[in-house]
Amino acid sequence: MSGQDRPKAAADKRYFEKAYDLKTTDETRQHYAEWADVYDLEIGKEKGYRQPQRCAAALKAAGLETNAPVLDVGCGTGLSGKALADAGFTTLDGCDLSPEMLAKAKATGVYRRLFEADLNTPPLDAGDGQYGAAACVGVFSFGHVRPDAIDDILRVLGSGGLLVIGLNDHYYEEGSFPAKLDALEKAGELTLISKEHGAHLENVEGSTGWVFVHRKG
Repeated sequence: MSGQDRPKAAADKRYFEKAYDLKTTDETRQHYAEWADVYDLEIGKEKGYRQPQRCAAALKAAGLETNAPVLDVGCGTGLSGKALADAGFTTLDGCDLSPEMLAKAKATGVYRRLFEADLNTPPLDAGDGQYGAAACVGVFSFGHVRPDAIDDILRVLGSGGLLVIGLNDHYYEEGSFPAKLDALEKAGELTLISKEHGAHLENVEGSTGWVFVHRKG
């Protein structure tokens, strides 16, 4: 990292810290609009965000074919899309609340299609059963996307489609998210394929999280 980058990153660390205090959709949209230019530097490089690689590896281990269409839900600047592409997946679409984040994602060149989406206000701009998998990497969190958003994500998955979710320990331990997963499993709408605990932000002490892979139905 150059000396020129270092002070800029230090000045913008407030974006990460404030992300957990967001209460409304408008606050979230504005926050990520301002964060977009330095998101990859702060989260990807400085904090060592590992969930994108972990989620991509989990989908591959679950046997998803590399040409299967994948929806990168809440794709942000495209860190998760790049990880999916690096893992060999070739047909990627992405959606996000923030147009500024989507512009960064477009610049990665890994997506077939990108579109805006408020996951708390379904439906997604996608057809029923359109995707072989959906990746939700760091999407479910305090003040961001509520657990019930999973319902419409499942709608766009085909029969037997895979859902990979990466989230940090703090949100998992709050309880509402695992309760939603448990309810879907008991209803026969999801079957757990794998569950792995590991690094969330590798360069932040104690920052760990979960990666789940479920099969629809």
